[in-house]
Amino acid sequence: MLHRPFRLTLAAVLAGVSLQASALELYGDAERHLNANIEAVFGAFHSEESYAIARDQEGSTSWREGYIKYGLSGDQRLGAAGSMYGAFALLSSGTWGDGDAAGFSDGSERTTKIEDAYLGWKSGNLVPMLGEDGIDLSFGKQMVAVGDGFLIQGDSLNVGNGLADGEFNRGGAYYLAARKSFDKTAVLRLGGSQGWRGDLMWLQSDNRAQANTEMHVATLEHVAEAGTVGLTYIGTTHVDEQYASGQQLERDGMKTYSLRGQGNAGVENLFLSGEYAKQDKPHTSTEDAWYLEAGWTFADLPWQPNVSYRYSRFSEQYDTLFYGLGRGLGTWFQGEVAGNYASPFNSNARIQKVGLTVSPTPSLNLGALWFKFDTIDRNLGNADGRELDVYAEWTINDHLMVVPLVGLYQPDRSFEQGGTQLGNDNNNLYTQVVFVSTF
Repeated sequence: MLHRPFRLTLAAVLAGVSLQASALELYGDAERHLNANIEAVFGAFHSEESYAIARDQEGSTSWREGYIKYGLSGDQRLGAAGSMYGAFALLSSGTWGDGDAAGFSDGSERTTKIEDAYLGWKSGNLVPMLGEDGIDLSFGKQMVAVGDGFLIQGDSLNVGNGLADGEFNRGGAYYLAARKSFDKTAVLRLGGSQGWRGDLMWLQSDNRAQANTEMHVATLEHVAEAGTVGLTYIGTTHVDEQYASGQQLERDGMKTYSLRGQGNAGVENLFLSGEYAKQDKPHTSTEDAWYLEAGWTFADLPWQPNVSYRYSRFSEQYDTLFYGLGRGLGTWFQGEVAGNYASPFNSNARIQKVGLTVSPTPSLNLGALWFKFDTIDRNLGNADGRELDVYAEWTINDHLMVVPLVGLYQPDRSFEQGGTQLGNDNNNLYTQVVFVSTF
């Protein structure tokens, strides 16, 4: 049975997974394929309140974001020597209106840039002990993720002109995270889809908001029907000091280790997930972050309701690295308002999440997420609060999904009282609707 946490969601679509088929085949035979790939996303957003992350004026904001990614992908069999594959894509993005509620964008962003440009080789049955395509080697500009995005889910921080006079501008679509590819990569994947497997990666960001961080990554996983257990090592070896924040400066030489697990432990309707990450910063401190999550699908009830609970904790100076949407709303942007605009941004916080989803029809999922945020060290700022998000995921056809959402965010403190909400600590009514189309 396919459990709800693994079903198609907005997060998966925005990470590059299609609604039905991700490509239009231009040519194909037994040896080769050439595909056209198109992904278009547009969203309209409104927030009754603003946040002192990069804004200095209180009040409501309304804005729109959109991007279109378009390009070609293909593969070529090499007989007994496996196959080659590759892709090239451009991405055009923009933000209109007031810019987002935190002020990362101001509505003036418009950019077209190369998003994907990579080549790879898969081994086919060349090395039987590793399974089919047990060696996968690729180079270039591509999206890379580890686990469910707790540490790495692409290079998807898309700051606009609202911060530092546009010095970190990446072209708009801040919420939609239009650009996700690392600028330079070398990725070696070993092993098949079951049993032991691992990855060795070199990743280089060209994202100024990430201080152009360079990383070496190694993973080792065991994949079984009952779940996956994995180890991850991340060594950050270089940052561009002229763009780095104080915390990002500590990435030079920082080492992050994590242990993670996810699956059903052999129980059909159960979902379990957890990860513990430890960071050794070379000149200052040792930080950590962890979470535990459990969910249950009532498969025999109408609409197959799924309920879940997660507790996560991030130490005071924990570096969130390249986290992102890995398996649905709420991972790892916790709260549509808090996780995107108000803070905490997965640092110096204890966060509880309760989730409920139901499926009235195969094409319609309804969900509600409740979050409680507790700050660990309030001398660094007070991000205490609560948030309730209610949303729908409506798959209209094979190529179009619509995702409306309403959020109610209640901070404990205004900016003047040590929080981030400008002017007051009132409830913030937040609304958005996102359209996702892929071909």
